Amino acid sequence: MAEQNNQQKKGGQQQDANQLIQVRYDKLHELQANGKNPFEITKYDVTHHSTDIKDNFESLEGQEVTVAGRMMFKRVMGKASFCNVQDLKGRIQAYVARDEIGEESYADFKKYDVGDILGIKGKVFKTQTGEISIHAQEVTLLSKSLQILPEKYHGLTDTDARYRQRYVDLIMNEDVKDTFVKRSKVISSIRRYLDGQGFMEVETPMLVSNAGGASARPFETHFNALNEDLKLRISLELYLKRLIVGGMERVYEIGRVFRNEGLDTRHNPEFTLMELYQAYTDYHGMMDLTENLYRYIAKEVTGSEILTYGEHTMDLSKPFERITMVDAVKKYANIDFNEVPDTAAAKKLAEEHHIEYEERHEKGDILNLFFEEYVEEHLIQPTFVMDHPIEISPLTKMKPEDPNYVERFEFFMNGWEMANAYSELNDPEDQRRRFEAQEKAFAAGDEEANHTDEDFLNALAIGMPPTGGIGFGIDRMVMMMTNSPAIRDVLLFPTMKSLN
Repeated sequence: MAEQNNQQKKGGQQQDANQLIQVRYDKLHELQANGKNPFEITKYDVTHHSTDIKDNFESLEGQEVTVAGRMMFKRVMGKASFCNVQDLKGRIQAYVARDEIGEESYADFKKYDVGDILGIKGKVFKTQTGEISIHAQEVTLLSKSLQILPEKYHGLTDTDARYRQRYVDLIMNEDVKDTFVKRSKVISSIRRYLDGQGFMEVETPMLVSNAGGASARPFETHFNALNEDLKLRISLELYLKRLIVGGMERVYEIGRVFRNEGLDTRHNPEFTLMELYQAYTDYHGMMDLTENLYRYIAKEVTGSEILTYGEHTMDLSKPFERITMVDAVKKYANIDFNEVPDTAAAKKLAEEHHIEYEERHEKGDILNLFFEEYVEEHLIQPTFVMDHPIEISPLTKMKPEDPNYVERFEFFMNGWEMANAYSELNDPEDQRRRFEAQEKAFAAGDEEANHTDEDFLNALAIGMPPTGGIGFGIDRMVMMMTNSPAIRDVLLFPTMKSLN
């Protein structure tokens, strides 16, 4: 019975909504019939944003200004009315009087709806209640809203609807707009910092024949003109390294990459990656760069080197901890992999600790599984986890003193991997052997394994200097800087399952 009542209630609400929408269409058609079609307006000169007026009231009081934005509130009181207009930076109140704008314009204004986009020209003043406002001299309807904003009807409470209709989310929720303003600041801050360090921003292909540089399943497509199957890139690495070979000593790219993987709070199949490569340095140089870059961005975007995310506070002002993967597992799992003699012993340990592994896995793979199981969740403060096993690092230089491990680190905060960096492998023969091992892993069932890239091997044979490289997940960085709980909260248009 309750379900039937709810359905009847929803049906009634939908009918009411349809009637309200029809009224808006009728108003538009009346305007058009009277030669006042708002959609014929092509330009409106704006002099100020809302917060500019509020922040500079003393110098603007009594001055004429022009603002434009969406009407979010209206109160009609006979010969005078108030409305609130929302623009990029906030909201400002307008006082609209019949005697000031004229009877015809005032009659039109009274018919305008919440959601309509208005241009308001008038003088800055402060009301008796102390609110900084605009005394309107002209009100222009710039666009007629033919839909009903959520708070007018049932509220924008459905998270799924917020992601699907981000344009409405941005209108209704000021904090959402602030998140994406900060996202833009994060990216511009990265560019400023790297440009100041002598890096050059470049662009590399998204459509590739061999999607390498990371362990991930690619999306596949077909290029009709060449009758060839292509893939969407999963990484930026191999092309950027080609540029290092070509003599471009410091390069970076901020761009979309695509991985055919699942959806969760930290993963979206298309996401923004920043990778940089610097000749004549190593992974220690990348650690120094990462510390300085993160501090710079945090200060630029949040005003502080102390970040709060959920229940955790992370201090970026202190030197970031540096620990090897073996020592981290020893610290948190009380197992010393230096004492584990071989793969068989590692698998026995995994079984004893109920850690699932695949038959193809070797000792280094098992170490990484222990790290993921026992260590990651503890890495709340900024931490570099160094010296990964060679089995999981096909593009990284071996440590000269121990060829079982490579000069690689992952940067962690809040228990999340935030960046991945190497002393880049520049030995073409070693690289070929690594690719061959990856091909065997693929044949054994690892769908995320790399494939041999002959042109990249040719580039290495030409000669690549010692190089440090790193990849940053921009979306996770923005999540951290804005205290956003899910990756979809920092993507304007996240991937969603089609409704139809």
